[in-house]
Amino acid sequence: MTDLSDLADKIPVHGMGDAAAFDLVGGWVHERSAQLGRPEAFAHMDPAPSIVAARLAGLNAEFNQNLLHPDLSPFAGEAERLVVKWLAPFFGMNAGHMCAGSTIANLAALWCAREHGATRVVASADAHVSVPKSARILGLPFESIAVTGTGRMDTGLLPDLKDAVLVLTAGTTGRGVIDDLGLAGRQRRQDGGPAWVHVDAAWAGPLLLTKYAGRLAGTRHADSVSVSAHKWLFQPKDSGLVLFKNPQAQQAISFGSSYLATPNVGVQGSRGAAGVALLGTLLAWGLEGLAERIEHLMTLSEDLAERLAADPRTELKQMPETGVVNWRPVNGTAEEIIAALGPVASRTDIAGEPWVRQVAANMHVDLDAVWSRIDDVLSGHGG
Repeated sequence: MTDLSDLADKIPVHGMGDAAAFDLVGGWVHERSAQLGRPEAFAHMDPAPSIVAARLAGLNAEFNQNLLHPDLSPFAGEAERLVVKWLAPFFGMNAGHMCAGSTIANLAALWCAREHGATRVVASADAHVSVPKSARILGLPFESIAVTGTGRMDTGLLPDLKDAVLVLTAGTTGRGVIDDLGLAGRQRRQDGGPAWVHVDAAWAGPLLLTKYAGRLAGTRHADSVSVSAHKWLFQPKDSGLVLFKNPQAQQAISFGSSYLATPNVGVQGSRGAAGVALLGTLLAWGLEGLAERIEHLMTLSEDLAERLAADPRTELKQMPETGVVNWRPVNGTAEEIIAALGPVASRTDIAGEPWVRQVAANMHVDLDAVWSRIDDVLSGHGG
């Protein structure tokens, strides 16, 4: 049996045993999963996790700790509290919790904003889809603000923000662009400013732990921040953080029950011990090691952009701000190039037109291998 299609349409009556099942399904995982850590993988915001995080995630599964109940997660709860305590100050925040990615983090933050008086959501047209999705879930009107030619929210088009939650993006998904985060502080000082400011830093947030921290300096003026730990914190999937300026703010999204020893905080009920893997990574690398990896990836994105800008066969959209490179071929179409490049590139639309998108997320990438593949594909398409 070598493929899922060989399995019957019904669950087998007789099992094959643990070892055989593990070997079979594990073989499929190895053979049929995207290899995010391959030297030429430079396409998506999904890196291979740190070795220690991957191993600890397996150990977490074995013990199956549940953060909903402190008695089921004595160590996991301590690990999460510690990593939040370590990381929150870099964002100008003072409290928070982990959750299953930045979509859940954005939903929790906007829910908290609604409980503190926000009655509508205002965000960039290039904000992550989870922002309008969260607004819909929460029953809040959503207003999309057009972006400028550089991909940033056009602040000149902002409406009256009284009673609104203003969402600023630190690293858009398609172009890696950072909205004017200084707007958070300026708006808060104005009469009739927003009820809440949230920074969606899912992608670029960890730059605050590096020499590039100045690019996200305005984050400290926000009420809440979301970070996707399974991106530039190199964690397994279902790992995110939602952080709050006011330590008491998340009490508004906390619920108790007769079967709970402590209030349940945030959107999720039962959730796994993601803080354990993150703690292991931070201990393994330290702040210096994490910063070195992110800074190296930033350098690689800038190197790739410079090569593309100098090559007459390609048009570079703009220099990368947070490790995301956008370009297209002079001859042929972006779709043809993307299809030929495979795991070397992905796609995004800018002003309704397709562009090649490459993201500096894979810490094992070999940029010369990436460039060699680009060169081969361009040459094969009449470049």
